[in-house]
Order: sequence, then structure tokens, then C-alpha cells
Amino acid sequence: MTEFLDLPLSGLLVLDMAQFLSGPSAALRLADMGARVIKIERPGSGDICRSLYLSDTDIAGDSTLFHAINRNKESLAANLKDPADHARVMRLIGHADIVIQNFRPGVADRLGFGPATLVETYPELIVGSISGYGEDGPWADLPGQDLLTQALSGAMWLNGDAGDGPVPTGLSVADMLAGHVLVEGLLAALVRRGRSGRGAVVATSLLEAMTDFQFEVLTTHLNDGGRLPQRAAHNNAHAYLGAPYGVYRTADGWLALAMTPLDKLAPLLALQFPPEAAASGGFAGRDAIKAAIAERLAEDTTDHWFERLRAHDIWCAPVLDWPALLQSEAFRRLDMLQRVTRGGAGVATTRAPWRMDGQRPGRARGAPAVGEHGADIRAEFALDRREI
Repeated sequence: MTEFLDLPLSGLLVLDMAQFLSGPSAALRLADMGARVIKIERPGSGDICRSLYLSDTDIAGDSTLFHAINRNKESLAANLKDPADHARVMRLIGHADIVIQNFRPGVADRLGFGPATLVETYPELIVGSISGYGEDGPWADLPGQDLLTQALSGAMWLNGDAGDGPVPTGLSVADMLAGHVLVEGLLAALVRRGRSGRGAVVATSLLEAMTDFQFEVLTTHLNDGGRLPQRAAHNNAHAYLGAPYGVYRTADGWLALAMTPLDKLAPLLALQFPPEAAASGGFAGRDAIKAAIAERLAEDTTDHWFERLRAHDIWCAPVLDWPALLQSEAFRRLDMLQRVTRGGAGVATTRAPWRMDGQRPGRARGAPAVGEHGADIRAEFALDRREI
């Protein structure tokens, strides 16, 4: 059974002092790798993610997102402004290997849990911190929120067609990417600690994650005279790729066409393109070429075009919705879904997106209720002891 794998981070203790998406997503990745994760939440309401997101689709009183991003964690309720709770959490940090935070800049310091203070107190501790836009500067006090970061990052001008305004990505991409970036840094810090015994403060921000996400096209912009990306007028999918790259409507659905030589594609669609189009990599006359391809593909079904083009090794794929993806044999073979439980509630969700030695880790414990494990954690780590 994959839940009994000798997971690589087994034996490590992680304290998740973060809330909503970015920090808790990093803690989730570490839990999937075998770490024990204790979530520190405010008493009563807990993590704001329990109610803020998709509150009309909740399970056992919590949002579906909270269940997805906090599975395999324990919960300790603590008011960080209360002296007794503050002391308990500081004692618990003394047992931890990693602490994850995503307070606004300055808040952790005011509460007495600033990264520098924690590492000075516990030299082997690794602290991971995510901010919105860095610890200082003119944007430091802006809300570290995904849509706002997408807006500031420039990425919205890569989506949609040329005639559109800025188009956001329909996922919390800045939050999730920042979580992944933080995990990379935390794992590197663990390796260094194994060699030197030194802890570390690993910091990133939503804006840094979104900047890194765009490194491919931003590097082009930085080295071609500062020209802005030019989205195609029709069927745009990548501002820096020529025709036919894009998504096209067919008679009964949609088809994605990736990098394909136009002189190879043209006869299969019974079309003719100017010689300079192929010579320019599909940029010369890009909009007109895409319009012609769109008109042709609309004449038949997705399956027809997929089979015809795949037979000639054209890079293409039908555009699936979630039901079609979930029903596909290719997806089922990946075994990416699981059902986790909390009390009598079951939640269908995803699993860790990696395999080790051919097996994917699966741990079926659902997200905790607020403070669910508090009594056991206080007893295990003697958090209620009186100092002498």
C-alpha cells in the first residue's frame, strides 16, 4: 500500500503557521513527502480558507479548497497574541524542523515570531516565508492576493487575443507557484543543514514566483529591445509563437494545434500559405493564416481532425473538459485521485503529482477541524508545562 511508503521526509516536523493558499500549499507538499505537519490556527474561525473560498460548496463546514490543501495535517488552535498560547507555540517551534509563514511584512515580527528571531533562538530551524511582493518597498503593504499579483506581474498581457484587454489566468497560479518555489528552497535548506547543521530563512513572494514563471518570454523581452509581446488577433495561445499555434473550434468541439511546420500542415488541410509564412516560422501573416485554419477546422469534427493530423505526426490534441479528462484511460492510469476522510465526511481530491520508486504516495487522512489535535499535541510536547 502506497500509504506505507518509506517517504523521504518521514520523521521531520513542520509547523504550518500560514493561511489560505500559498503557505499551506507548501506545507501540503511536505506532508505528501512524509513530513508531520501541524497547522497553527486561530481559535474558533481557524484559517480564513475554511470559509472564504467556494463557501457555497463546503463539506463538514469547511470549503472544498481547505480540504484539498490541508489534508494530512494536524491542527493546534492558538491565539498568537495571548501570552500563554504564544509560549506554547514557541515551545513547539523548538521541536520543529521547518516553520512556514505567510504573514504580511512586519506582522510576524510584531507577534514575536519573525524569521530572524526564530532562527536566532533555534539555530537549526528552517523558516519558510512567503510575502506578496517582498519584505519592503512601495508594494510591501499591498494585499498579497493572487489576482492582484497577476495584474502587477505583466502576465495578463500574454493571455487572450490581441483585441482583448488584460486576461487573468483562471487559476490561483501565483499562490500555487509560490508554494512550489518555497518547497524547492526548503528542500535545499534541509540538504545544507544535513551538511552544516545550520538552519536558514527561505523567503519568496508571489511576485517573484510569477516573474520566474515568465522567465522564458521575459528573457526574450529583455534582449530584443524591450518590444512588448504581440498576441495573435485570432486563436492566440502564445504571444511568442507563430501560426498555427493556438486553439481552434471544430464542428463539434475544439482542437489545440502546437508547433507544426506550415508546409507540412497546409496539404493536410487543403490550404495554401505564402512561402514567407513558413520561412518566418509562422509569424509572417500570422493572423490571416490562423483565420484560414480556423475556417477549415470548423468544417469537420474534432475526432476527424485529430485522427487525420495525428496520422501525419502533427502535434495536436482535443480540448477536454474535466468530465472527459476524468473518464479518459490515460488519466485513470496515472492514479492521481484519492478519497480522504475526516470523521464521517469523505472528500474526493488529488494526490501527490510525483512517484518514487514507481509508487505515488497516498495518505488518506483528511483536513483537520480547528484545534482537533490540540490536546494530544500539548501533551506530547509538554506545551502546558510551567517554567521554573
